[in-house]
Amino acid sequence: MSDGRKDIWNDDDGEREARRAERAEKNGKLKSFLTFLLALALVLAVVVLAAYRDGTGFDILRRYLNYGRPEQTGGTALYAYDASPKNRFAAVEENLAVLSETSLRLFDKNGQELWSVDVNMGAPALTAGGGRLAAYDVGGTSLYVANAGGMLLELTAAEGEPFLAASLNEDGWLAVTAEKKGCKGCVSVYDPEMKLAFAFDSRRRFVLDGCVVGKRLAAVTLGQENGVFVSNIVLYELTKEEPTADYDISGGLVAAIGQQNGKIAAISDTGLSYAKPDGEIEASYSYGGDYLRDFDLGGDGFTALLLNRYRSGSVGRLVTVDSDGAELGILEVREEILSLSAAGRYLAVLYSGRLEVYNQDLQTYASLRGVEDVREVLMRPDGAVLMLSGSSASLFLP
Repeated sequence: MSDGRKDIWNDDDGEREARRAERAEKNGKLKSFLTFLLALALVLAVVVLAAYRDGTGFDILRRYLNYGRPEQTGGTALYAYDASPKNRFAAVEENLAVLSETSLRLFDKNGQELWSVDVNMGAPALTAGGGRLAAYDVGGTSLYVANAGGMLLELTAAEGEPFLAASLNEDGWLAVTAEKKGCKGCVSVYDPEMKLAFAFDSRRRFVLDGCVVGKRLAAVTLGQENGVFVSNIVLYELTKEEPTADYDISGGLVAAIGQQNGKIAAISDTGLSYAKPDGEIEASYSYGGDYLRDFDLGGDGFTALLLNRYRSGSVGRLVTVDSDGAELGILEVREEILSLSAAGRYLAVLYSGRLEVYNQDLQTYASLRGVEDVREVLMRPDGAVLMLSGSSASLFLP
């Protein structure tokens, strides 16, 4: 018969409490794991649904993996640089390149400076392609090619033979256009190892620009026919000295040349044309008498055009055109557009006080207001947008 007294020497309360604490810890870990699985399932559901709807869902996952969060409704300053009206910017994969008259800097996706180089440029210009950047002084003598790891190539032009333009294709081929004594310009081509692979001297026509499409150089030349300036595209195989083909850009002067879906895309002041690497024009798009205000060839298989109805003002239309010359989307515009940038399947358009991200059909994908300080935008292929102000840049994640 128990005497009702508590035996403190054989008390197992402490052991029971330890077991309860152990079970509670296990239950907490299980709940945390189940919460993680639920969140992951929701994210995957959103991705699959969006991917099925418009193909953008996988970009949501890419942004989540790249930046550690699925969305950001505002822009937190990530990058800081010196303010200058001559600053030039380029997106180099997930990095940001900033070129001024005195420095070239590359920042990673978290805003940390990877490297910087002192430069001296009067008219800085910056372009990117194939995970690389090319910085050069238009009308000057200095040119730099670099990637995230640092400098790949430095060129110094001879006096009287300044650089005019440079381009990098998606495979890392570099085309450098320059003046040259004794002829009307030249284009030098460097392979992905930055070794000189080809050089073209023009003796009949002035050379304005060039790019490498496949294994061919497409050079933009300018001449006169019947007293009228005419743009001509001359094509060279990189293993032959003589041109393999050429074709005229009818009724307009070429403003830019690039590559889309393996075709040569040429933007003139009157229309857009697409040609095969052998020089056969496959498609064209006319502006219908409107004036070219701005453009971007950086879309995945599409070109963005801002066309004005009049020489001045902001009444016009925003158009996206595919590499077959067909309109993908058209948007009537009656307000000032400060900047536009195309990459991947997206187009970022900066209006006064707001940012709109469209898909290639010009359907709104995301919007952001309160961006009065932003002067320029850079679209990234994953749908993120770099918003550039005078001395800092921030990231918008739709």
